[in-house]
Amino acid sequence: MKYLLFVFIYTLQLYSLDFKVASYNVENFFDLYYDKTEYKEFIPHTKYWNKTSFNNKLNNISRTIKDLDADILALQEIESQKVIDAILKKNQNYKYFIFHKNKNTAIGLALLSKYKITSSIPIVVDKNDIYSRDILKVNLLIDNKPLIVYVNHWRSKRAKESKRIVYAMALKKELDKQQNNDYIILGDLNSNYNEYQTFKYDKKLNDTFNITGINQILNTTYNGNLIRKVDTITLREQVHFNTWLEISKNKRFSTKYKNNNNTPDNILLSKALFDNKNISYINNSFNVFKPNYLFKKKRIFRWNKYRNNGYSDHLPIYAYFSSKRQKYDFIKKKPFHLNINNTINHLYEVEQISDYELKNVTIIYKAKNIIIVKQTKNDKAIMLYKPSFELKIGFNYDFTVDKIDEYNGLKEIKNISNLSLNYQSNNFKDFYLDGSSIDLNNDKYLNNIIYNIKGIYKKRHLYFDNKKIRLYFKKGIKKPKEGATISISSGHLSIYKSSIQIVLYRELDFKTL
Repeated sequence: MKYLLFVFIYTLQLYSLDFKVASYNVENFFDLYYDKTEYKEFIPHTKYWNKTSFNNKLNNISRTIKDLDADILALQEIESQKVIDAILKKNQNYKYFIFHKNKNTAIGLALLSKYKITSSIPIVVDKNDIYSRDILKVNLLIDNKPLIVYVNHWRSKRAKESKRIVYAMALKKELDKQQNNDYIILGDLNSNYNEYQTFKYDKKLNDTFNITGINQILNTTYNGNLIRKVDTITLREQVHFNTWLEISKNKRFSTKYKNNNNTPDNILLSKALFDNKNISYINNSFNVFKPNYLFKKKRIFRWNKYRNNGYSDHLPIYAYFSSKRQKYDFIKKKPFHLNINNTINHLYEVEQISDYELKNVTIIYKAKNIIIVKQTKNDKAIMLYKPSFELKIGFNYDFTVDKIDEYNGLKEIKNISNLSLNYQSNNFKDFYLDGSSIDLNNDKYLNNIIYNIKGIYKKRHLYFDNKKIRLYFKKGIKKPKEGATISISSGHLSIYKSSIQIVLYRELDFKTL
């Protein structure tokens, strides 16, 4: 009897399924039939959208779908079932599919699947807006286990955040019925994984008092911190883990805008996907699909209507799931505050912290609202913005970091507590870095104070040693004249729109030669 039981369990494990789920915004894939809802540049049989255009787009998108080889694939910006039929002719391994579009909208949603779709329904987002896009709820059966997939395409950032809140609220109302069920939220949410940070200072977007749909309504944050995997197990609230957190920050993008990395495409995981019942998430399996052909001259190779070539302005994203139990190593990890070797370097590796004790921190620079600190000369520096305590330059302290943040890609400490003074040092400038001997475009030097840089100031840049770097002068500082030679004695290495720059806070930070 024990032998038969062992064989039964072994057989279940042997035939359990691992499967790949992906999402891809294909960017305005229209058919060749005139429905009067088309965007003007995609009216069929015109100069920029015709049979040649359609076939080129079809071949390119189909190539991407084939190489991506997802078992379940969500698509956004599809005009019609006719487009889906054309895609399926070139990708015949998808036995099941569903397409949905509101009759008044130009583009819709689709889900292609190698596994059985048992049912699907649209979730109405806004009854008063006939142009709003529904959310598509799809029920699937995988290895005789149910899985729900919610396919999304939220309002673009041409609109304020309140328009995306409407989508999040409609979805949240549905999710409240699914507390203990396995479901995946995916698609183009037109929201960064850390939207509550990236939109906060944007007056064109932030009309919701710092509340975002993705973070606060769908609960991918809790008490101001991004949800970790361990939080899905320990918190009673219905929270969601955003898979973008699994990959390094410099790789977090599915689109680029003005050279900035953006993450509008998301895969959010329900708590039940970590409970080792039915369907489970395969840990650290999220990634962005980035074959060379989706790039041209180091840029995403989007569709070009003039040349009739290209793909999409989005890259596909994907993650793996399984019908078998998983071993989750994050459950046993110790909290950060138990680590006796806490460092500023480590703060750059984490998304959030709790009771994070830093020791032997030296204040190396101070200007209005900002302080720069380091622990050793060769380690990273970090900025304290509007510190809650009076910290003196050249003094060494211990304190607890209560909150970290990121502004325009620059790491900063927001709140500290338990301040303790150690000693005063007259050699704090030894922590500065010689700007003439380091690569200023290497982001590992961000937040450092640099010196010994001399060059020509021209068109908001400093030209030196056949190189250039942007210079930013804080308000109230008298800028040098165009073409003047200047020498920098204490500049803050910062970042602006994904480009590294030097910030000068005080007139004594530089001199005109």
